[in-house]
Amino acid sequence: MNTQVNIAGVTLKNPVMTGSGTFGSGMEYSEFVDLSRLGAVVTKGVANVPWPGNPTPRVAEVYGGMLNAIGLQNPGIDVFLERDIPFLKQYDTRIIVNVCGKTEEDYLEVVEKLGEEPAVALLEINVSCPNVKEGAIAFGQKADALYRITEQIRKKARQPIIMKLSPNVTDITEMARAAEAAGADALSLINTLTGMKIDIHRRRFALANKTGGMSGPAIKPVAVRMVYQASHAVKIPVIGMGGIATAEDAIEFILAGATAVSIGAMNFVDPYTTVKVIQGIEDYMNLYHVENLTDLIGAVE
Repeated sequence: MNTQVNIAGVTLKNPVMTGSGTFGSGMEYSEFVDLSRLGAVVTKGVANVPWPGNPTPRVAEVYGGMLNAIGLQNPGIDVFLERDIPFLKQYDTRIIVNVCGKTEEDYLEVVEKLGEEPAVALLEINVSCPNVKEGAIAFGQKADALYRITEQIRKKARQPIIMKLSPNVTDITEMARAAEAAGADALSLINTLTGMKIDIHRRRFALANKTGGMSGPAIKPVAVRMVYQASHAVKIPVIGMGGIATAEDAIEFILAGATAVSIGAMNFVDPYTTVKVIQGIEDYMNLYHVENLTDLIGAVE
């Protein structure tokens, strides 16, 4: 049985990786999960300087999932390179670094520093960050802005780049094609859906930020649909995520066209979810006599 997949020339031992922002940078989950079992560890978003994040409260439970408005709190690229990369190097897994920023220059500074770190296999670019020069509209919500940021990063990056697409758009295929045309090596989707929760007894917003990103099982049908559309609109690999809780969920994404999958919110519910999904995929392949996992990619009829 061969569970290997290939993302832009990088081979993963299996298609299961971690959703950025739900797994720290690996250290936080290493006592539960043997990181060497994973296809890749995708780190929390890293910026050029430390970000404090949003005021609290910034997490709220909702039916079928959760809202978060963490605000991409992170210690900055210098601390990340000094502390987190050496830790991850101990494990036999691919390292994918998620990059965030508020301007093109912010992104490029991080990308250039990561280019000097050979242990980093791929970069995942979070284009759901608010573009401060465009009135805080996310880079990933306008096709021309997405094209420009992708093009600029592709020129500077030494690693293949994965553009992480926002679902908060009119047409996901337009965004997927824009990223591909600008030089993206792969896509990942979906990022969180914008949502809101109100405490009716206190008549206050549940989150200090008012809105937050919704993740969890409730968003899976939306995510599967968008992954199917995006994977059929472009020729580059697509990494699917959004509400994956079981191996069955992961296989659904793969059949829809995803080359790999990321486990996000379920890491908070059950820290063993990633390894359970890996085992479940292997069981499925045994049950249906599938020799190569790649035979399942986009195989829905």
